[in-house]
Amino acid sequence: MKPGLAKTLAIVLLAVALVLINFLAARVPARGDLTAGRIYTLSPGTRALLSKIEEPVTLQLYASRDTAGLPTQYKNFVARVEEMLRAYVRASKGRLSLEVISPAPDTPEEERAQQAGLQAQQAPGTGEPFYLGLVAIQADQQKTIPVFSPQREEFIEYDVSALLHSVQQIAKPRLGVLTKLPLAGQPFNMMNPRPQRGQLIRDEWARSFEIVTIEPGFTALPDNLNALAVLHPAGLTPAQEFALDQFILSGKPTLLAVDPSSTWFKRQAGQQQMMFGGPPPDVSSNLPRLLPAYGIRYDAQQVVGDLSLATPVNAGNGQIARMPVWLSLTDKNLNSASPATAQLGSLLLVEAGSFSVDTRDGREIVPLLETSAEAGQLPVFTLQFAQPDEVARTLVPGTEKKTLAALVRGPLQTAFPEGVPAANGESAEPAAAGSARKEGVATLVLIADTDWLLDDFSVSRRNFFGQEMIQPLNDNLFLGSNLVEFLAGSPDLIALRGKRSAQRPFTVVAEMEAAAQKRYNAQLSALETRISEVQSRLSELQGKSPEGGRLVATPEILAEIEKFQAEELQMRRERREIRRALREDIDRLETRLLVINLLATPVLLGVFGLWFARHRRVSA
Repeated sequence: MKPGLAKTLAIVLLAVALVLINFLAARVPARGDLTAGRIYTLSPGTRALLSKIEEPVTLQLYASRDTAGLPTQYKNFVARVEEMLRAYVRASKGRLSLEVISPAPDTPEEERAQQAGLQAQQAPGTGEPFYLGLVAIQADQQKTIPVFSPQREEFIEYDVSALLHSVQQIAKPRLGVLTKLPLAGQPFNMMNPRPQRGQLIRDEWARSFEIVTIEPGFTALPDNLNALAVLHPAGLTPAQEFALDQFILSGKPTLLAVDPSSTWFKRQAGQQQMMFGGPPPDVSSNLPRLLPAYGIRYDAQQVVGDLSLATPVNAGNGQIARMPVWLSLTDKNLNSASPATAQLGSLLLVEAGSFSVDTRDGREIVPLLETSAEAGQLPVFTLQFAQPDEVARTLVPGTEKKTLAALVRGPLQTAFPEGVPAANGESAEPAAAGSARKEGVATLVLIADTDWLLDDFSVSRRNFFGQEMIQPLNDNLFLGSNLVEFLAGSPDLIALRGKRSAQRPFTVVAEMEAAAQKRYNAQLSALETRISEVQSRLSELQGKSPEGGRLVATPEILAEIEKFQAEELQMRRERREIRRALREDIDRLETRLLVINLLATPVLLGVFGLWFARHRRVSA
């Protein structure tokens, strides 16, 4: 065979081999995940959830691929979503199947997407509708993720796992609610001449859960609860605390909200004193036996204050002042890795407390809400009649962040080792002592405030042509919904955390840009001030019109105008130079990265080729 023909045949065979390798690799069931955040590796919680699927589930991914105007970045995101779903199918061992559908406009596929409740989006530029959503079908049950968003890429695994869990549920989960807050409203009576409507947070929970109200005089909790919300548990008896203890140790999730200073009860105290002179209700709440036994340190007599999170309030006489114990939290104070808080932007906690958890016995604590490092504490009694300025002067800043809310998971010991407390709380009932749980693996969400649950601090209500309009003031309502849905889901879901996004920003470039901006900002600011001064002086000179609106320009004025115009031109030239210098270092770095990306693969292949050729000559 001629040497030229042999080389041509070798190249063709090499190309064919590469195509076959890619073809076979796409069909191999195993995959490797070399991403920095392990974004395609399913968590143990997801694998456990998949192993519990009893009937097959069909996943239908509606992904518009041929829509004109879709940016490449979004198309890459679609590919990542599909690859994640294929990882689910591989890990399910036949329990899941995946159908990928590309709905074009005005087609039966688009109608099916709309009937399933998927949300159409518009392509930038063209405005053409496109879809990226998921439908899960098991028997006659169907649930959807209306749209996958790149802004929520870190939680794709959580969202898909939650969808798979929900599609297997036939009835609503049962949520027990134990509270002294007026979540269900208050009817008219002699003690309450002004009836109150229910709070929106309860309505939100009722959308997804069957609400089971725990009456104040309860002695035992219902057996068929999926989750429990204990909100402002003031004045519970030892026997009632024991019932909560046994529920928590059973492993069922619990939302526990306590408060050192409930603003709602403070208002009630003021009304009672004015109307009847009776004893004020307890404005603080605590579980004095449970929390210490669980290694949770919480002081019901201390309120957290933070000058950097202080909220503007009406201080009277038309004055606005910042109240340090009304905490306006932003995304910097929220845990971005937890599905319960990651997508929230602003929260308001009023006269909240804080707590810490002893993790020596294997308990895990995941902070959800935190203050800044400068937060301090104040005794509750000092806030009785204090004005915002007085509170700010009294507050002593601290040196570390304080935890306002957290997820606690792990082994707990009972707070009642002696058994069921008797009615007087002094001794146990022997007949029931042996059947009581002594330990268990618990799941708790603790939050040291209850005012955030009330409409007064979360929404505004307005009358619009006879219709009530409700506008959220912050994300408090979403926090309440997220926490309960997060807890009442599968225990496997609670273990999931947000993954790192596949988009890897150039942090070095961002840091260089910030440093350069800081370096040149002072020069730009001074230059802009000089330009403004020159423009003002020019306007003043050119605006002189002593004769009927006409400018009489003496040679001196004309010379001064020309001088200022030349100075303005020079300063604008300097501004362009400064802005060009601002990008100079960044442009050089981008060029180096581009050259490295373009040449790295050819250079490595060339080096390998030279090594291989030399090795063949030596072997021959």
